[in-house]
Amino acid sequence: MAEGQIIVTGASKGIGAAIATELDGRGFDVVCLSRSGTAPKGHGIACDMTDEAAVRDAMAEVAKRGPVAGLVNNAGVHIAGPIATLDTRDFDRTMALNATAVMVAAREVYPHLKAAGGIIVNIGSFFDRMGVPDNLSYCASKAAVAAMTRCMAVEWARDGIRVMNVAPGYIETDLNRDYLAREKVKAWMAQRIPTGGAGSVDDVARLVTAIFAENIGYLTGETIYVDGAQGINH
Repeated sequence: MAEGQIIVTGASKGIGAAIATELDGRGFDVVCLSRSGTAPKGHGIACDMTDEAAVRDAMAEVAKRGPVAGLVNNAGVHIAGPIATLDTRDFDRTMALNATAVMVAAREVYPHLKAAGGIIVNIGSFFDRMGVPDNLSYCASKAAVAAMTRCMAVEWARDGIRVMNVAPGYIETDLNRDYLAREKVKAWMAQRIPTGGAGSVDDVARLVTAIFAENIGYLTGETIYVDGAQGINH
């Protein structure tokens, strides 16, 4: 088990809250970053992940509390719309939080991880390798997360820092529960997803926590898909 604090971004709700809760339940010291500063478990810090200065200050504040062992880059946004009418501001907003903020958070936590090594887990999406109508911004941002994960893993291996990308498929959360409960949607998922439907936030949380708990030294730079095999279903 990693010794030190694990920072989870976007931890106030959904997948982020589940990750923070699972890490805490497995004995990790968790610090939750979100706009509201709400912490389902552990210590909470208010931080706008698109504000570089705020991210730098938050990482420094965490480091003052004690050693830092890891980072989970979970904060994100999903703005859908057809490409022909895609607003540049929506594209930029998606990239700013889903991609640029991942780079900034990793860059700012790097000095605090470098001394003793650690693990960074980026939360991507199985959309990173798919062509999805009305999702150009989201797919592009998550493809960037996978690419950044590989680059970070190679460049920072000498510093004892390992970087992984966990890429969920359809995951039921408070925000999409009503949509996923529609009969038409359930029927489509039953046909399209080999395991029969959407996953749970606990599926993602347990996988992320396992990466920290097992602490496998030779595992880095990989994307692990947790999508019920939908992404490889012909």
